[in-house]
Amino acid sequence: MTDVLPLAGFVIGITAARRADELGALFVRKGATVRYGPAIRIVPLADDTELRSATMRLLEDRVDVVVATTGIGFRGWVEAAEGWGLGEELLDRLGKSSLLARGPKAKGAIRAAGLSEDYSPASESNAEVLRHLLDSGVDGQRIAVQLHGEPLPYFVDSLRSAGAEVIEVPVYRWVGPSDPGPLDRLLDGVLDGSVDALPFTSAPAAASLLAVAKRTGRLPGVVGALEKRVVAACVGPITAAPLAALGIPTVQPTRSRIGALARTVSDALEARSPRLTAGGRSIELRGQAALVDGQWCDIAPAPMAMLRALAESPGRVFSRRELVSALPDGGEEHAVETAIGRLRSSLGTPKLVQTVVKRGYRLAVDGG
Repeated sequence: MTDVLPLAGFVIGITAARRADELGALFVRKGATVRYGPAIRIVPLADDTELRSATMRLLEDRVDVVVATTGIGFRGWVEAAEGWGLGEELLDRLGKSSLLARGPKAKGAIRAAGLSEDYSPASESNAEVLRHLLDSGVDGQRIAVQLHGEPLPYFVDSLRSAGAEVIEVPVYRWVGPSDPGPLDRLLDGVLDGSVDALPFTSAPAAASLLAVAKRTGRLPGVVGALEKRVVAACVGPITAAPLAALGIPTVQPTRSRIGALARTVSDALEARSPRLTAGGRSIELRGQAALVDGQWCDIAPAPMAMLRALAESPGRVFSRRELVSALPDGGEEHAVETAIGRLRSSLGTPKLVQTVVKRGYRLAVDGG
């Protein structure tokens, strides 16, 4: 048997805008096929009137505290200010404030700008930064919070409730994709069974995908696929929130890093790959393919749906009506017959799928 890469046969859908190629490369390296369907796009910093407006507001008066939540966001903010001719003024204002860094990357960006942080929690969590601020007392203080792609309503509202004036600095805002075509095709893949996993790196991407599905009448089907067959993986609980709100289960890495996310997806897919024996042959299902006694078999979505259904209970007879419900697009019983015929051809061993007259189909029993 030829060595098979861990994710060979699986198709991964990438919805990210930033670092999409980097994430996709991690899956390709493991043998997966990657399909890109960006669910969001980033507003260019130089064109972002909201970011410039927040920066001007910050420069109007003293700032007591500045919270840097991400390294790339803090660097982008400084670079954008330099492009507007406000770089030196911004750095001067930041240098006179108390700088708080959420994690090591934000801390590194602060230092790279020639500044130094006053506090950074070991947990790398916004919650601990907020607790530090509230414990220190913020009544009457002017605080700037550098956001990254999404609002932090609880964080900001808590500071305002404690008496602070808060300036939200929206770096890298997300909006819908300029070309919705790739995302539409990715959603079709989720529905027709040709996509096996969707890793998400941001809550806006997850929310945007669900919004497009709802707007195009595909939300029930997409939710059903994510509940049962397609692995929904999120880099952390904030990213998972839009999916959790619809009851969609997700897998998450212990650390919020894309490398850890890729490993989590790989582990989840391998755990969901049935290995069984039928008719004296070993069968391993691998997304859009199967290994039969170590031989590679590419299988189209409809036949693969039949094999997945039959593999749930090897030897049991499944009626045509039962198998209709397993087809990606449903259909009539003749669609089951067509898919079973194609499955037999793909497996190269027609007798692995047996017809039980007037009852339906089953995987061959051992010794059969």
